[in-house]
Amino acid sequence: MNHRKVFFWAITVALAGFLFGFDTVVISGADKQLEALWQTSSLFHGFVVMSMALWGTVIGALFGNIPADRLGRKRTLFWIGVLYFISAAGCAVVSDPYTFSFFRFIGGLGVGASTIAAPAYVSEIAPPENRGKLVALYQFNIVFGILIAFISNYLLKDIGENAWRWMIGVEAFPAFIYTLMVLTIPRSPRWLMLHNNDRVEAGKVLRAINPSADIEHALDAMVAEENSTDKSESLFNPRYRFPVVLAFLIAFFNQMSGINAFLYYAPRIFETAGLGANTALLSSIGIGIINMVFTLLGLYLIDRLGRKVLMYIGSFGYIVSLSLVSSAFFMNWHGITVPIFFFLFIAAHAIGQGTVIWVFISEIFPNHLRAKGQSLGSFTHWISAAVITVFLPVVLVNASNPGYVFSFFAFMMVLQLLYVYKLMPETKGVSLEELQKQLIKPVGGAVQEELV
Repeated sequence: MNHRKVFFWAITVALAGFLFGFDTVVISGADKQLEALWQTSSLFHGFVVMSMALWGTVIGALFGNIPADRLGRKRTLFWIGVLYFISAAGCAVVSDPYTFSFFRFIGGLGVGASTIAAPAYVSEIAPPENRGKLVALYQFNIVFGILIAFISNYLLKDIGENAWRWMIGVEAFPAFIYTLMVLTIPRSPRWLMLHNNDRVEAGKVLRAINPSADIEHALDAMVAEENSTDKSESLFNPRYRFPVVLAFLIAFFNQMSGINAFLYYAPRIFETAGLGANTALLSSIGIGIINMVFTLLGLYLIDRLGRKVLMYIGSFGYIVSLSLVSSAFFMNWHGITVPIFFFLFIAAHAIGQGTVIWVFISEIFPNHLRAKGQSLGSFTHWISAAVITVFLPVVLVNASNPGYVFSFFAFMMVLQLLYVYKLMPETKGVSLEELQKQLIKPVGGAVQEELV
């Protein structure tokens, strides 16, 4: 196994996650500046200014499977980099909320498409025993991008009345570098076989990945998988009901924890809890550091303990931390208490859902439907995130006590714990083709239970 080469390709693709994390969170530093600059209502600010990138992400997630299948994973990843660059540069120079929102929407398209193309690509080049950590590099880069965005916002906050332009525009530099780097990776061997019918090129890529492997046997397994499926069949064929339900629920519960809304509005929430503006921004950097440290721990554990164990740890952590945050607001525990509880919440997310979600969704669908399945999970994730992000500032302003909001999220995490216990299979160390046999309902049969 050429581990160095596979790792380089995986980390290059995972840089799309860095831009995802940076793009998603960088707006938090400009949140209140933009609201004051354009004198908008809370609803307009939440729907048009703050969440327009999320609506772009919803569209990118819904339709990103089309270029991922037709153009291929590599070309799609290249155009994702172009979208990030245009978005960052455009946002930095505009002077009205509508054009700003348009360019944020463009960046959102890149985010949504990246959640399909990047995990799909890495899962298709990774060996089964290392697939979890390699796909999870995408998540690590998301949280690394979040951390750098928080640090960047803090460092740029005092450079003048146009600080927000620098906060958002600086993303253009890593976007340009990523776009060039992605040109160096090969095309996915499974895509070459199943969508381009190119056995020779697929064999070359597989040989570069593992020169000692039986390449012809691997190619024959892909051909057998292709011949056993109808390429025109729908993702919603009853045969695929189980993986569809799994993908929908893990993505839905990811956002019902409140994670994206909290990352967007972290400084505002900390100010609501009694911290000053500068302390709130500094506490946001703490969130980024905790997120990265526990994501690294998740990467270390995902192929050792498995996906399901990490989801158990994360679910219990969610329930405890969200209950504590809720109690802090109900009992008026001001000052540093709320940030500490949020740090615990972020740690629970990072080691559980944060590490697992994109790995798990990329594993549970057959090769010919992987991009569509990834699109389903990503769309569910982002439509939930967009709805929550639109209404959270209104709820925080108008709620009699923010504690009710966090109590709701805690209750949803109890439901997630039940999902993990009753439905979620363990997928570590199993080849993608074998997972298909175990998770897909045979015609006239029942879903196999070996993994549950």
